[in-house]
Amino acid sequence: MAGPGLVAGDVVVDALPYFDQGYEAPGVREAAAALVEEETRRYRPTKNYLSYLPAHDFSAFETEIMRNEFERLAARQPLELLSMKRYELPAPSSGQKNDITAWQECVNNSMAQLEHQAVRIENLELMSQHGCNAWKVYNEPQGVRSTDCIENKLSGVCIETSGSYDRTSPERASEVEEKHSGSELATKEHAAHSWGQAPRNGIHMGVSCQ
Repeated sequence: MAGPGLVAGDVVVDALPYFDQGYEAPGVREAAAALVEEETRRYRPTKNYLSYLPAHDFSAFETEIMRNEFERLAARQPLELLSMKRYELPAPSSGQKNDITAWQECVNNSMAQLEHQAVRIENLELMSQHGCNAWKVYNEPQGVRSTDCIENKLSGVCIETSGSYDRTSPERASEVEEKHSGSELATKEHAAHSWGQAPRNGIHMGVSCQ
């Protein structure tokens, strides 16, 4: 239907009953019914109008866990409850109340449980501090992330290689030492020249004044 503000002759593809107007105009309902009847006459019903398409493979994206779960549902078996055995702290049985070894195993189990919970708390604290930035880095484009990683690795290799070359090459060590000695000699010569230039400047000034 044509909405308000449209120029005559424009075709609106979308039909929005909450926006379009003119449905109650005379002849609109009859025209729509005629279009539906015409399409019905041209349409040839079949038992399966999708028969020209290939057969669906509903198991293409199934994983091993999904297949096992579907098999369980087909067999009407109950869902296996979450095992809490790893979090249990059982005491020695009635026949082992005086067995030191049994009590030692219980103590070791409790210590392992406490350590496990401490590690979980530590992981949660690390995630609260660094999880946000880690997720941002993970969501960066793969190309940008790969380029940054390659650049950092190459920089580290260059620095390490340069340091190894300086340490292991006698020629390089000699060259560095010569450059250092040359710089010191030039500095000393400049200082000596400056020290001798001051008296000469004083003598020239005295002669000029006379």
